[in-house]
This record gives sequence, structure tokens and C-alpha cells, in this order.
Amino acid sequence: MAQKAYNTLAGNAGFQQTDVADLKGRTVLVTGAMVGIGFEVARAFALSRARVLLLSRKAEHGDEAIAEIKKSVSESADLEFIECDLGNLAQVKEVGDKIREQEERLDIVRTTFGSRITKLMADGQVVADAGVGVNKFDVSSDGIDRHFAVNHLGHFLLINRVLPLMRETSKMPSTPPPRIVTISSELHRAAPSDVQFASEEEVTEPGSQNLSALSLYARSKLANLLFTKYTLVDKAIRPSGDRIFALATHPGAVHTGQQDQFKEAYGKVFGTLAKAVVVPFMRSPEQGSLSTLWAATSDDVEKNVWQGRYFTDPGELGKETAQADEEQVGNNLHKLSEQLVKERIGDDGLLPWY
Repeated sequence: MAQKAYNTLAGNAGFQQTDVADLKGRTVLVTGAMVGIGFEVARAFALSRARVLLLSRKAEHGDEAIAEIKKSVSESADLEFIECDLGNLAQVKEVGDKIREQEERLDIVRTTFGSRITKLMADGQVVADAGVGVNKFDVSSDGIDRHFAVNHLGHFLLINRVLPLMRETSKMPSTPPPRIVTISSELHRAAPSDVQFASEEEVTEPGSQNLSALSLYARSKLANLLFTKYTLVDKAIRPSGDRIFALATHPGAVHTGQQDQFKEAYGKVFGTLAKAVVVPFMRSPEQGSLSTLWAATSDDVEKNVWQGRYFTDPGELGKETAQADEEQVGNNLHKLSEQLVKERIGDDGLLPWY
């Protein structure tokens, strides 16, 4: 029992990065690919010979990340950096359209959807560049709670704009069903019990500024699970009969640079103390990448028809909260997300989901 608990905490699930199948000829999009888990996921896909699109808002880190991956994999690795701030809806639309129009195929989309957190720190944890971790309230360039804007809404729009390309890919000969893997977190359990996603006020300053850093983060992680089930599966994949799988994963408590956000969220003294207490128990970014890599590539997903499911480790089905399984809340989130996108960038901001 004790050994199993340790293995779970440490990410010793048996599956390793080197177990990812050969992906030669396939194309993968990874958001938040410059650091932490996103970097490790991108590196593992490159090692498996996929074409890897690395999306991040920090252009200055793009060349450095690509050079580092090529150094550890191969100079011939097929990598391309794409600059995009997922908190800027107009830019997300532009980037999504560029990918859809210029790429020949798109087999896997791995979305960071923010940093991840677990039960190690007052119910909470951690990671990556494309998302916002446990941090104080702030708004995106579109006036939306930045946790929600980056961790959910930007990816909602990005996937909408590239979904037609994934559908085309799914019809190609000898092609396994494409997959969309959304990174959620066990911290979705800490989302406020009254979350309904029923109005714009909930996710803008009126309804968000007084929420704690933990609540803001947890709410965005709840949105990730609802998006997977009630937008991607129920409103896109099933009505269209798509050969595409949409899954959500929890990476575990992972040690990356975003633990420094604890200082912004809770103050320098408590934030430093929290970081010192939590970090020694965290997984490495490589270990944190495993649940995502498994969900993106394992044959078991198709064999067991694990559509819309949530995994906490490779092959380990998670159990969402009842809140994450409320169809009405999921439908509210979908409607609100569409409303926010169209209000900010126009009625043509979204393509039909099916």
C-alpha cells in the first residue's frame, strides 16, 4: 500500500517517454512548449519522429527550446515555433487559421491549459508557459479573468479553428484517430461550489476579483473537464461522427518554474515557505509528461473507446467531481465561451463545431 502511494506521488507508472510509438509522418501541436511539462512532451514527440509545432507567447524562448530539443534528440528533428498569446483572442484566431491553412495534417493537439496543482499545498499544485497557475486575479487583453482566458477560452478558440484540419486528417488512409488531450488537474475539486458559467460577470472583474488564487485556478481546471465532455465530445465529435478522441489528463504535482507564482499569489514570505514545503514532493517535468503522452498515443484508448475520459496517470481512469459531470454547467460553459469569443472578435470568430 505504501509503495503504491509512493509510486503514484512520484509518477512511477511503468510507462515512460521512450514507450511512445513511432510517430513519423504525423503532426503534433503542443501549447506551452517552452518549459516544464510542455517542453518534455514536445521533446518526447520529437524523439518519436513526429513533426512538432511548439506554441508559446514567449518568442524569445522559441529558438532556445528548439535548439535544446534538437541537442537531445537530433539536429534533423522537425520542429517549428509559433508565437501566440492565448490570452489574446484575435491572435489565437489568426494563429489557428494559419495552422489550418498551412499544415497538411494535424494528428495530436496537446493543450497545456494552465499550470497544474494537487493536494500537496492546501489542496493545491503547479506548471507551464501556456497557462496561468495559482496566482492573484488579473485580466487578459480582452478583459476576462486571465486564469479562465488562458487556461480555457484561448484553447477553446484554438481547437475550434484547427478542428477542420483534424477531421481531414482522420479521413487519411492508414491514419489512427487524431486526439485532443487537455491538461486539467485534480485541483478542479477546489472550484467554488456555486460556479455555473451562466453569465459574463462570473469570469470578468465583477465576479472574479474577490476569488482566491486557488479558486480562480481551480475554476479554470473545472472548465477544462467540462470543455472536453460537453463541447468537444457532445457538440463536435459525436454529432459529426468524427474519428477523433478527446481526453483530459492530470499530470500530478510537478516541479517547474511556476511555483514562483506562489509568491505573487500569497506574498513573498508565505509564498516562499509554500514553495519550500511543496517542491521536494513534486514530480519532475519528465514524470509529469507521462499521463499526457500515454493519452495521446496509447492503443488502449481506441481499444477501450475511452472517449471524453479523464486520466490521472497512464492507464489510470480518474474520477471527476459531480460538479465536473453536470451537463447544464457544461452547456452553460459552451454558450458563455461562444458569447465571449463573438463579442470580442466578431460573429465570424468561431467555425461550426459540427
